[in-house]
Amino acid sequence: MLIAKAAAQYRSQLLSPRALSLSQATAAAFHRCYSTAPIGMSTSQIVEHVVLFKVKPDVEAAKVNDMIGKLNGLASLPQVAHIAAGALLRARSSSLSFTHMLHSRYRSKSDLADYSAHADHVAVVKGYVLPICEDIMAVDWIPDCFSGPIKVPAGSAIRATFLKLKESVGENEKNEILRVNKGIKEKFPSIEQLCVGENFSARAKGYSIASIAIFRGVSELEALNEAKDKVEEFLDDVLAVDFAVPGEQSANL
Repeated sequence: MLIAKAAAQYRSQLLSPRALSLSQATAAAFHRCYSTAPIGMSTSQIVEHVVLFKVKPDVEAAKVNDMIGKLNGLASLPQVAHIAAGALLRARSSSLSFTHMLHSRYRSKSDLADYSAHADHVAVVKGYVLPICEDIMAVDWIPDCFSGPIKVPAGSAIRATFLKLKESVGENEKNEILRVNKGIKEKFPSIEQLCVGENFSARAKGYSIASIAIFRGVSELEALNEAKDKVEEFLDDVLAVDFAVPGEQSANL
């Protein structure tokens, strides 16, 4: 009973995103990336790293653009397999609100640690992030059986979902929730890539299960905009955010 309700709650948050503005050209580029040769593909372990930022409401747009530009510039670091930062399209939670997001990928936990400690990263955080943000949350996890492109194409629609379980949830129930979440892609093939796992970051504000679903285009999202149930018995909170990977010319928006 509880597992069924948990699955309904998860699908409600995952599959009800606002329509994201993707052009036909962007969708076509996305399709080519996922249907061509194995360049940039991986079936090995990766580490997902998501940082959510809440920018202070009175911050000048130029300073926000500087922060986003500097974060995207960290793509030059050798530890980074993929990185993209920009404004959120939507954030939904009963207790938190964020304005911007960074999504990056690494080939190991040590690469993530080296990136975090790198002088360039530290300089960006201290000089451009902390002065203008009033709240920051970071979630890290290793998805099982990762496959597909490590780099997420520009313009891709991402739904990142983070689950905070109630303290009464046991290990068996948690594992079953993970199993149900990992199986969602089989029921909804319009999800091009789904990465689910357990958080290991100390800065996740109590959220313990994380996922990223990558969609090809608007029509697929709208077709799934059906689940309406909201079940609160099993979860303390669900934080879901929508994000579109920016292109080179829009990386500072």
